[in-house]
Amino acid sequence: MVGVGEGENFIASAVPAFLLDTRRMQVVQDDEIVVVTPEGTRFIDADGGAVAREVEEVSWDQETAEKAGYETFMLKEIHEQPDAVAETVVDRLAHGEVDLGDIGVTDDELARVRRVLVVACGTAYHAGVVARYAIEEWSGVPVGVDIASEFRYRKPLFDEHDLVIGISQSGETADTLAAMRLARECGAKVLAVTNVMGSQATRDSDGVLFTRAGLEVGVAATKTFVAQVAAMYLFGLKLARVRGTLEPEVMDRLVGDLRRMPDALARVIETAEAPMRAAGEQFQDATFFLFLGRHVGLPVALEGALKMKEISYVPTDAYAAGEMKHGPIALLDEHTPVVGVATESPVLDKMLSNLSEVRARGAHVIAVATEGDERVADYAEQVVLVPRTDWLLAPLLAIVPLQLLAYYVARARGLNVDQPRNLAKTVTVE
Repeated sequence: MVGVGEGENFIASAVPAFLLDTRRMQVVQDDEIVVVTPEGTRFIDADGGAVAREVEEVSWDQETAEKAGYETFMLKEIHEQPDAVAETVVDRLAHGEVDLGDIGVTDDELARVRRVLVVACGTAYHAGVVARYAIEEWSGVPVGVDIASEFRYRKPLFDEHDLVIGISQSGETADTLAAMRLARECGAKVLAVTNVMGSQATRDSDGVLFTRAGLEVGVAATKTFVAQVAAMYLFGLKLARVRGTLEPEVMDRLVGDLRRMPDALARVIETAEAPMRAAGEQFQDATFFLFLGRHVGLPVALEGALKMKEISYVPTDAYAAGEMKHGPIALLDEHTPVVGVATESPVLDKMLSNLSEVRARGAHVIAVATEGDERVADYAEQVVLVPRTDWLLAPLLAIVPLQLLAYYVARARGLNVDQPRNLAKTVTVE
């Protein structure tokens, strides 16, 4: 991106880098050279010819790039998650219908899709794993999820009958873009899910489904994760509607639960903050965390563990709870905090059995459970409750206590949560 100022100009990989100085920007296309001086910028193509480039106005304002009374950007953005989900879903849902507008993939094309492949990196990959469970359950279409940096080097066994979805908050993630381009070269339809209009992902795809999380300054993704998950839920419901795989009353119930999700998120933030602050202080000196989940709880555990690694620098692992006895249980002792995602689901009994094994090794269990489920308290020292919703939508709520736990562990350790070491907001190189 080029930021166009008064008597000064900027080059950056994303808009937030210069937002405090200017809201006017120009997009740099592939194979272009940009000459930047205090007086202005010139765009040149690969042959040396001049290129005219429009100056665009960014809708984000300076207020969104300030902490607004919060101690950090990350805490502010955790509290902005209800608004991020509301902006992403509410006006796209009405009367049991999902209206995504023109996303570049027609209803007829969706009806003929043989397989969905999701490619992403980091937090976006975890959003894709959540989506896999929901899309398969609702539409009956098989879904593959791959880390983009691995996908792009595999033999491309897909064709025009497949839909490839690239998820990238910035729309500039190098590996995800390369995977999307490979898919298009093989004839697959490609849909981008991104938070940034005009980003490279919007140009390397057949269509775009925008999240509407707004500017996220903190390096560790929070509100952009829930917005990605919410957008993928919308896509899953759209696919189910087109293919006629959900009964009308089920669709109505899911749409209603999604519309109520912003209020539910606000309740979780309000009720989880104090206990997670206390837990953060209690475990600030922990040398290892283990996160466990099953089925749709697994990607929540993966994302919670990633947040802990990113901002607290505590060695952390996340596992499918059923795999615990295949190795990770050897790491547990009476000093180990274990975080279990134990929200209501068809596999909850299995999850509780796994937590029982953990406690038998002396580990301290922090569990995320559904309101009204009193069983989980028998398997954990600490339980954080989230509002009841459809079990496949629960990841939107269950991730919040895990974000707050990571946040308060890092703060108790005196760390800079907004700019963790060695990390960048946008990964534009392989």
